[in-house]
Amino acid sequence: MLQTRQGAVEFDGWRRQVRRQLRPSVSLLTALARPSGYSPDFLTPDCDSADIEHGLDLMLATPPHELRTDILKLAAQSPVPQWTSSLADGDLGVLKDIVAAIRVYHSIALRPYWASIRTHIRADRDRRADLATDRGFETVLGTLHPGMRWRPPVLEVDYPVDQDLDLKGRGLVLVPSFFCWQKPIKTADPARTPVLVYPVDRTLDWMTTGGGDHSVASPRPESLTALMGRTRATVLKAIADTPLLNTSTLAKTTGISLSGASQHVTVLRDAGLVVTHRHNGAAVHKLSSRGAVLLGAARKVWTGECP
Repeated sequence: MLQTRQGAVEFDGWRRQVRRQLRPSVSLLTALARPSGYSPDFLTPDCDSADIEHGLDLMLATPPHELRTDILKLAAQSPVPQWTSSLADGDLGVLKDIVAAIRVYHSIALRPYWASIRTHIRADRDRRADLATDRGFETVLGTLHPGMRWRPPVLEVDYPVDQDLDLKGRGLVLVPSFFCWQKPIKTADPARTPVLVYPVDRTLDWMTTGGGDHSVASPRPESLTALMGRTRATVLKAIADTPLLNTSTLAKTTGISLSGASQHVTVLRDAGLVVTHRHNGAAVHKLSSRGAVLLGAARKVWTGECP
């Protein structure tokens, strides 16, 4: 995320803040964790602890043959720095340098905001747990992300490449991620514990709630209509007022065509303001936490709560 321009509304403030403090050693990480394509699996070891030091210890214990396999996969996609050859040969010194760079990166890019990040992750997990309790785990799989569809016994995921993953009774670990953007991702090595990482909703003011600096303003109390246009603002308000609203009903409610409603929902969903999933065979829409923040700021204006 640091190496892209994705999610400008949510992450540009964080990017500016982090880039001002980055040290040269972080280049070790950007050479491995590319903004697209493959990233070495040894960077994300199987770990059941939230302690970063435990994860780093597991990384230091990565077998040499796994390091070589991961580096060869990375090199097959694009050129890699010369020092990766030593890493592929199992050079523990290079691996220790990478671990040290992760500690530095963590202290700058994550630790100051950890309270807020953890709050968002816990909110997502609590919501999924309640859904599993009330309606069953298949409902969780069916509503996990707009790019995922549960067709028993297969979980279909929109993905850059076409591939099948046979769980073979191993189960699937679902990992909510604060920095994953728009589409779920998975670990590449089929021999490892199957892990599917999916993005969580984020509030626009996440940098200023629960930690971090602090140079990111809360949403300005401007008219929602002036911000996104009257029709799209009406669509957003209609979705907020009627949970699980399908596209056909949305079109009738707002007085626009079915194709127009679909187009507006697509724009709102791409902006992260609306979430779409399947319910009783139909695509239904609901307001995301980000959309609630934006709509809440606008409603304060309409009700005279803001100066």
